[in-house]
Amino acid sequence: MHVTRLELRHLRRFQELRLDPAPGLNLITGDNGAGKTSVLEALHLMAYGRSFRGRVRDGLIRAGDAGLEVFVEWQEKAGRGSGDERARKAGLRHTGQDWTGRLDGSNVAQLGDLCAALAVVTFEPGSHALITGGGESRRRYLDWGLFHVEHDFLPVWRRYSRALKQRNALLKARARDAQLDAWDRELADAGEPLSRFRERYLDLLQLRFERLLDDLAPALGQSRLEYATGWRREEMSLADALLLSRDRDLTAGYTSVGPHRADWRVAFGSLPGREALSRGQSKLTALAALLAQAEHHDEVQGEWPVVALDDLASELDRHHQGRVLARLQASGAQIFITGTETPPGLPTEFPVHRFHVEHGAITTC
Repeated sequence: MHVTRLELRHLRRFQELRLDPAPGLNLITGDNGAGKTSVLEALHLMAYGRSFRGRVRDGLIRAGDAGLEVFVEWQEKAGRGSGDERARKAGLRHTGQDWTGRLDGSNVAQLGDLCAALAVVTFEPGSHALITGGGESRRRYLDWGLFHVEHDFLPVWRRYSRALKQRNALLKARARDAQLDAWDRELADAGEPLSRFRERYLDLLQLRFERLLDDLAPALGQSRLEYATGWRREEMSLADALLLSRDRDLTAGYTSVGPHRADWRVAFGSLPGREALSRGQSKLTALAALLAQAEHHDEVQGEWPVVALDDLASELDRHHQGRVLARLQASGAQIFITGTETPPGLPTEFPVHRFHVEHGAITTC
C-alpha cells in the first residue's frame, strides 16, 4: 500500500497543499512550525477520523475557515497473494462538528468505513501514551488493527457501541428494569465476542512484539502482553456482571463494566510495571507495539500499511533510528519521516525522496 497523492485544504496553517510521494522513503523537512507535522496529520485523519494531536475542532481547522478537506489517492494490492494493484481514492470534509466523506467515488455513511480503507501506522511524540497513558488509546490500538484484519469485527463493534449508548441513556433516565434487561442482553451478546476478538488479536501480536522489543530495548528483558476484559470474566459472564452492577450504574448514570472498560498492558520480566519505565523506554515499547501491528497487517493483507514517523530525530537516538529505518526499508513499506533536517541515523545508501515545507508551501528537493 502506498499513497500516490495527498491534498489538504484549510488544515492548520495551510490554505492548500499537494504532495505526490514516492513508494519508498519520503523525507519532509522544514523549520519548526513550518507545518511538516500537519502533512502527517492529514494522513492520520483519513485513517483514524482524528488527528494524533487531538480532535478536529481543537485547532486542526485553519483559522477563519469553516472546515478542512483532505483527499488521498493510493495503490494497494488487489487481493492477498495477488501481484496486481488497484487504485483507490478517498475524500473527507470536516467542520469539527459534522463531516462528509467519499470513498472510490461513492458517499460514505459511516466514518469507520472511510477510516478502514486506508491503513496508516503513526509514531509521533505522544506515542509513549500508548504504554503510559489511559486505556482509551490502547483500546483504539486494538480496534484499529482489527478493523483492518478481521472483517467480522466492525459490525460487532458497532453493535456494542450502539447498545452501550442506549443503556447509558436509560441509566441516566433511571429506566425500569424491564427496559434495562433488554439492553443488558444486547450489550452482553455483542460484548462477549468483542472481547474475544481483542484478546485473540493481542495474542497474535505477542511473538512479533517480543522480538521487536528485544531488538529495540533488550535491557527490558522478557515481555508479555496481557489483556484485561473490563469485568471479572473468569468469575462470571458479562450478562451477570451487568446485572450485578445495575444499582451502582443507576446511581452513577453510566455502565461501569464491559469491553469499553477493557485494557491491556505490557508485563516486563525485569521491571515491576510500566511506571518504572523511563520516557525513552516507553517510546521504544510503543514503537515495538506499532511495528508489531504493522507486521501482522502485512501477514494478513499481504502488504504493509503506510508508516508515518513524526520528528524521528527527536524521538529516537541515532542508533535506534538506523535499526528502525533498516527494518522498514527491508519491509518495502512506504515511509514518511519529518524533521528539521535529515535524521542522523538515516543510512546514506537508502534512496530518499525529499520535500521541504516553507511559507505554507511544499517543494520537491
